[in-house]
Amino acid sequence: MKVLFVTPEAHPLIKTGGLADVAGALPTALAEAGLDVRVMMPAYPEALDGIEGRTSGADLGDPLGFGRTKLVGGYMPDSGVPVWLIDCPPLYNRDGGPYLDTHGNDWPDNHRRFALLSWVAAYVGKVGDERAWIPAVVHAHDWQCGLAPVYLNQWRGPGPATVFTIHNMQYQGIFPKEILPEVGIDPALFTIDGVEFYGQVSFLKAALKFADSITTVSPTYAREIRTEAGGWGLNGLLESRKADLSGILNGADYHIWAPDSDPKLAKPYSRKTVEAGKATCKHDLQERLGLAEDPNAPLFGVVSRMSGQKGLDLLLANMGPLLQAGAQLAILGSGDPAVEDAFRQLAVDHPKTVAVHVGYSESMSHRIQAGADAFLVPSRFEPCGLTQLYAMRYGTLPVARRTGGLADTIVDAESGLGTGFLFDAPTADGLWSALARCLDAYRQPDQWQILRDRAMAQQFDWIRAAEAYKTLYQETISNNQ
Repeated sequence: MKVLFVTPEAHPLIKTGGLADVAGALPTALAEAGLDVRVMMPAYPEALDGIEGRTSGADLGDPLGFGRTKLVGGYMPDSGVPVWLIDCPPLYNRDGGPYLDTHGNDWPDNHRRFALLSWVAAYVGKVGDERAWIPAVVHAHDWQCGLAPVYLNQWRGPGPATVFTIHNMQYQGIFPKEILPEVGIDPALFTIDGVEFYGQVSFLKAALKFADSITTVSPTYAREIRTEAGGWGLNGLLESRKADLSGILNGADYHIWAPDSDPKLAKPYSRKTVEAGKATCKHDLQERLGLAEDPNAPLFGVVSRMSGQKGLDLLLANMGPLLQAGAQLAILGSGDPAVEDAFRQLAVDHPKTVAVHVGYSESMSHRIQAGADAFLVPSRFEPCGLTQLYAMRYGTLPVARRTGGLADTIVDAESGLGTGFLFDAPTADGLWSALARCLDAYRQPDQWQILRDRAMAQQFDWIRAAEAYKTLYQETISNNQ
């Protein structure tokens, strides 16, 4: 089965969040499950520099009037999975990130940049590449790839089955209706039954309307997005398509997130050597971040986008009692400037107990996972979450809200089979209820060791997810014939 896996980012070529981890790991697992998978993404400078075995592919001309476009072939450097990069220098060869410029603002031509990604994916899906490789399935991810099913629908005739995965409903790709002729979409589709969304165009809605199958990244999130609270205005459409909607839980790449062989750690460790290993990693983290080198202080870690979704304002509201309880905090992330500034000020006020690294560092994220005692994920909503999976493998007990994939992957300590600490209400008091239970358990070493060992034993690899996607692909192809 040939599958074209279309994504705006993929680790290790370029990463802004969890989607890149998924797009790096899932194609590898699909290939190991026997599928012929090729990844397609824009030719950002980092991606062009990162691929191996770089070759020239098809010259596509100037399909949408945005600039000469070519395919550049190669292989993912860590897995050898084939990759096609869409090379259109006017759109992709620039400083900044995949979605934001160097000042943190959306690129003003994002509608063009990701329409071209979708167009090329649909084109290769329809006619294949210059080597006559034609996919049976085009699997597109998030709003940036949302127009691919629309183009294939417009072009009619035989074509691939389409699967679309929602990684976060909050991000919808909203643009003025005037862009439709510019990106080659029939303006007749600007209706409530098409791509129109409150007077504008939604790339996400377009995909939800025209994809053959829809998935999201956990079973609980698949239910939540069909509610008014979780659907971000699209719950009615998702409810109407519930027969085509499924939740397939993400996995963790245990080749990368492996505490017993992680080269980024001061001392790798296994379940058998976790006590000594984590003690060394904790000391290393405290030393690197300038925290008091106290082995008994409960050290909480955070690796997160600083946004309203992630609930870090709830953590800010609890910092007083948390620090009074003798805890330390190591936080890595960026996002809302007000949240960044609030944590920076905390670090200034409490330099030996709070350390803040604004930005992203892959090596620091590994060190926090290994060096912290507990890991905070107080999200208001969380489609799946990957950091809690990494935390459990590293013996770092998650403190999280019972929502989305967090509810699907963490068992509360009170159950007797716990792997972490959950809370329900997205309030400061709700979070404190879990923090207090976590602190209490930390002060009982025997109980803590049982919880930690159980967390490390959890298995959320990509093999299970790959088999579920393989079945979904087969069903979608069958239904599409």
